[in-house]
Amino acid sequence: MGFGILLKAITLWLVLVLSSVGKSNAGFGLRLGLSKASHNRKSHESGHAPKGYHGKSRHFKGRRVGHGSNKPPSFVPPINTSSPPNLPPNKYTSSPSRPSGLQVGFYKGLCPNRLVDIESTLITKVQQQFRQDPTILPALLRMQFHDCFVHGCDASILINGPSTEKTAGPNLSVRGYALIDALKDIAEEQCPGVVSCADIIAIATKQVIKMGGGPDYSVQTGRNDGLVSRAQDVNLPSPFLTVSESISAFDAKRFTTEEMVILLGCHTVGISQCTFFQDRLYQGNTQFDPKMDPILRKQLQPTCPKGTTSNNNSTFLDQNPQSSNKLDNSFFVQILNQRGILPIDQALARHPQTIAFVQQFARSATLFNNKLASAMVKLQALDVLTGNQGQIRKTCSRIN
Repeated sequence: MGFGILLKAITLWLVLVLSSVGKSNAGFGLRLGLSKASHNRKSHESGHAPKGYHGKSRHFKGRRVGHGSNKPPSFVPPINTSSPPNLPPNKYTSSPSRPSGLQVGFYKGLCPNRLVDIESTLITKVQQQFRQDPTILPALLRMQFHDCFVHGCDASILINGPSTEKTAGPNLSVRGYALIDALKDIAEEQCPGVVSCADIIAIATKQVIKMGGGPDYSVQTGRNDGLVSRAQDVNLPSPFLTVSESISAFDAKRFTTEEMVILLGCHTVGISQCTFFQDRLYQGNTQFDPKMDPILRKQLQPTCPKGTTSNNNSTFLDQNPQSSNKLDNSFFVQILNQRGILPIDQALARHPQTIAFVQQFARSATLFNNKLASAMVKLQALDVLTGNQGQIRKTCSRIN
């Protein structure tokens, strides 16, 4: 009987021991199963490995941690398989790489404070200047054209020096430099080393076109600044060219005849000095224009006395008093009525290759705006420097 009691006690003890071992193994297996499931879920559901993880080995900050080593592993940061929290973006992040090529909104996110819209900031300053002085419209239009037709739209016209483009004869009366410098100061304060002077000219010109009654088009940005500015390279179409010669000059820059006509139509704003047209007013000169509206001729003669050489005597290019400071199609109506000022302007309304365009633009303000918008986008993209070409000047008037 004593032996039977002992046998029962031993049997009960074995049952308890085996039960304990089973529970321990089951718990170990469950923990491994969860760990593997968690790892597989991260690898497959996300579609990519965690940052710093490559293939069958994990790399963290230069350390390679293998599997199956008999050596005690060094510390390995845990892989977080949960979704990252939705944190607000840090507005002071390192600037992303500069895109290449022209595009609308090029500077978005490129300033140290990525919330800054530098183009809008510059536009606000241009608006203030236009309200103070609407004549900044023809000034910037002229600057843009004179810059783009020499080495492309690279702000080479802004460079100071004894023999730079700024000193060439056709550019001596160009103005608007102070506004461009002021805009560059703003750009450097809020977005240092990012915004080019060439883009500042384009942004400002587009804005004054809009405020002056012209089309509102989307200006592309992404230009770099040029490294060359020589007065000897300035070869702009003269107001004394024939229509055929002017067509050839624009064709050399890849503009069509229609685009030439619409760009010359920007003479609907601005003034001209008497020296460029006074010979059309008086008989006995080779440039005398007998077809000019006689009323206009009589009105201009007191302003431009015969033989005057003063640069202070000038008149509006658009002789419509209600439209002289407005960028519209009035210019084309005026030249059809033989009231053009510059020789090339009036010739557009008399030449068989251009008169049809003049008539179309005179009839339709909408057509004028649409064509001018397209021509300005093309002009402002003329032979631009992008990507690694040129530089971003710190000061617009000198090369870095």
